Amino acid sequence: MDYAATTPIDPLVVRMMLPYFSEKFGNTASLHQEGSEAGIALERSRKIIAKILGAKETEVYFTSSATESNNTVIKGITWANKEKGKHIIISATEHDCVMESAKWMEKQGFEVTKLPVDENGLVKIEELKKAIKKETILVSVIHANNEVGTINNIEEIGKICREAGVYFHTDASQSFGKIPIDVAKMKIDLLTASSHKIYGPKGAAILYIREGVKIEALLHGGGHEGGMRSATVNVPAIVGMAKAAEICNNEMAEESARLMQLRDKMIQNILKNIEGTRLNGDPVKRLPNNVNISFENVEGESILMMLDQEGVAVSTGSACSSRTLEPSHVLTAMGLEAKVAHGSIRFSLGRWTTEKEVNYVLEILPKIILKLRQISPFKTKI
Repeated sequence: MDYAATTPIDPLVVRMMLPYFSEKFGNTASLHQEGSEAGIALERSRKIIAKILGAKETEVYFTSSATESNNTVIKGITWANKEKGKHIIISATEHDCVMESAKWMEKQGFEVTKLPVDENGLVKIEELKKAIKKETILVSVIHANNEVGTINNIEEIGKICREAGVYFHTDASQSFGKIPIDVAKMKIDLLTASSHKIYGPKGAAILYIREGVKIEALLHGGGHEGGMRSATVNVPAIVGMAKAAEICNNEMAEESARLMQLRDKMIQNILKNIEGTRLNGDPVKRLPNNVNISFENVEGESILMMLDQEGVAVSTGSACSSRTLEPSHVLTAMGLEAKVAHGSIRFSLGRWTTEKEVNYVLEILPKIILKLRQISPFKTKI
C-alpha cells in the first residue's frame, strides 16, 4: 500500500521494453540503421505522451526523473528570464525537489514566495493573486499532492498566470495517469511527470514545455532532446514509460472508479472503528488512490514498522523524506501540530491492490493502534 512511492512495472511494459536492451539497442544520435530504429521508437513514444497531454510532439522532452524535470524548470526558467525579474512563487506543499530547487535559487539572489494552503491542502487562490507582481517570472503549484492526495484547481491557477503574463508550471508526478490532464485547456506552460509512478520503469520522466517558453537547459553536450537535455537517450525506459502511460490512459475511468471504492472503504472504516483519527487532505478533491490518516497518541514510524512486520508497506510521508525526523512540511502547512503530523500514515493503492488486501489492513490496523497507544508517551488530541 505504498504505490505513491513507486509502482511495479506492468508485465506488458516489460515486454515492450525488452527488445530495446539487446536487439534494438542503437544510440538515437547514430545515423546507421540501428540508430534510426531506436530514434523511431523514441519519436513514437513522444507522440503517445503528447497525445495524452493534448500537446505538440515538439513540446515533450524526456528526462531521467521528475526531480530532474523540476530542477530544470525552477533553475532554467529563472536563469532565462532574470531580466524580467527575480521573483518566483511556489506552494507551501510542493515536493522536496521543488522546495530545494527554490531554496537554492534564493542563494543565487532570487526571491521566493511560498503560497499558503487551507486545512485540506488546497492553494489559496486569492493569495496567489496577491503574490503575483511585475517581477514574477514563474509560478509552480503541484497538481495533486504526493502526501495527502489533494488536487489543486490547476485550470484556475493556469488562467490567472496566463492573464498575468507569468509562466506556470505544475508537478503532475502523482496525477499523470490517474486523472485527465489537458495542457492547453489548463493553460499549463510546463509540466512534470514520472514513469515509475505509472507502472513504468525508473529512470524515465517527461518535461512538457509549451512552445515559445523561454528556458535554459541544465545539461549541455551533444544536443539531445532538442538541446534541452544532452545525454544519451534511455530508449528502453522511454519506450516503457510511453506504454505505461498508454495503458493508464486507456484504463483511467474504470481503474479510478475501482480505486475510489477501495479508498473510501478504507477511510470510512478507519475513521469509524479507530478513535482519535482524522483524514488529511481534501475529502472530495483528492486522488482516487490516496488515504492519509493521522492517529492520535501514536508515532507514525511505529505504525509503519508494525505494519511492515505484518507484510503491509505504507509511508509516513513522501518516500523521499520518510527517513527524516522532521514532521511533514505538507501537514504542518495545513495547520497540523508537529505531534499530530508525526502520527500520520499514507496508504496508497494501485493496480494490483485487492479488496482482500484492504480488508486485511482494516482487520489488523485497529489492533496495532491499540497496542501502540498502550505504550505511547504521547498525550495529544486531534
